[in-house]
Formats: sequence, C-alpha cells, structure tokens
Amino acid sequence: MDGGILLMIKRFLQHLSSIVWLMVDASQEMADNMIRGRLPFRVNTFFEQTDRAGVGSVPLVALVSFFLGLTMSLLTGYQLRPYGTERLVPGLVAIGFSRELGPLITGIMVAARIGAAFTAELGTMTVSEEVEAIEAMGIGPLRFLVAPRVLAVFLLMPCLVVISNVTADLGAALICKWQLGIPVRYFGDLVHSSIESRDIVAGTIKSFLFGLIVGTVSCYKGLAVEGGAAGVGDSTTSSVVIAITSVIIFDTLCNIVLVAIYP
Repeated sequence: MDGGILLMIKRFLQHLSSIVWLMVDASQEMADNMIRGRLPFRVNTFFEQTDRAGVGSVPLVALVSFFLGLTMSLLTGYQLRPYGTERLVPGLVAIGFSRELGPLITGIMVAARIGAAFTAELGTMTVSEEVEAIEAMGIGPLRFLVAPRVLAVFLLMPCLVVISNVTADLGAALICKWQLGIPVRYFGDLVHSSIESRDIVAGTIKSFLFGLIVGTVSCYKGLAVEGGAAGVGDSTTSSVVIAITSVIIFDTLCNIVLVAIYP
C-alpha cells in the first residue's frame, strides 16, 4: 500500500517537473526569437487558437452556466422561502459563481473540450513525426506549437468565466422573477450590494491559473505520446483526467490561500 502511494507521488512529481520544464523551454524559445527581432510566434496561429478556445467554447459555457444558475436559484429559493429570506438568493448565486463555480465549471468544460483537442492534435503530429520535421527545419516546436495554444487558453479563460457568471445570473434572475417574485431590477440591486471586490479578484486569479493548467497539461501530454494511434487515445484520456483533477485540486488550494488573505 505504501509502495503504491510512493509510486503515485513519484509519477506526479515527474509529470510536474516535466510540465514546468516545458513551460520554461517554451518561454526560452520565445525570448530567443524576440531577441533576434522576430515575433515570439505566428500571430495568425495564435488567433486561430483563440477562436477555437474562446469563441468556440462560448455556447457550451453559456448554456451549462445558465441552467446551473437556474437550478441553483431554484433549489436555494425553495429552501429559504419558508423563512422569508429568499432575497438572499441573488447574492448567493452571484458570489457562488464569481468566486467558485464560474472558474471551476469553465475550467472543467475547457479541459474536456479544448484540452482533449490539443492533446489529440499534438499527439497525432508527434506520432507521425511532424514535430521532428518542424524541429529539423530549424523551427522551435515549443514556440510554434505550444506557446500559441497555452497563451490562447490562458488569456481567453477569464473571458469565458465572465460569460459563465453573466449567464448564470441571467438564469437566476428568471427564476427569482417567476418563482420568488423578485423583479429583475431588484435582483440586480441585490447582486450589486452582495458581491465584493475580493470575490471578483478570487475568480480572476482562478481563471488565469486554470487556463494555464489546462493549456500546459494538454500540450505536454500531446508531445509525450508513445505507441501510435492507441497512444494518442490514451494520452487524450489521461490529459482530460489530469487537467480536471488538477483544476479541482488547485481550486481547493486557492480557496485556502484566498480565505487566509481575505478572511
């Protein structure tokens, strides 16, 4: 039992060190290119990835967040209405999504949608030796393949979190109006009076962190594929599992730190 736990810890540390070195090497390649007076990566590639990671994820994030906000307000309103405190529902939903559910749900959905796509794409290129061909042509594969993808997810994740929060509040506002008798204008006033700057700061920090985790894990697993087509499938599955697990773990750690800073 102890041997199995030690083996898991060893593998985790190996993966963590490899991901850190991947980020360091990619940053070094971009810095070397900038020193030579060139762009760190192709701009058109970056915008293609932002379209995939950001614009393409908007419908899924908005739809899921809308129904989660609707359900959350319905259930909390059902519990609070007998005590005459249903006016607390708008603040609960707004704070819950701004600080916790918005970044977490968005990170999980992006990991499942974009992380899997990145891993499968880079894994196929690795198996077919396209990555080696890019390197043989004198093009830094990390700068060319990894940097635009990681940066796109890193920068677009906060935007997706904002969409998640807004659509969740919209779903909650509909339920509050139809079931709890709270007008939309009053709903907005309650949200504005309940939410604080620390809630927005916490959600923003988490969104950037989760974007970095999803991007780096998916690219690392894609470049580490072995074993042909079967290896691509295994790495894609492993990428999604590791990314989602990492997002949840770091979400817990962030909550501990942020509660200590903002009690």
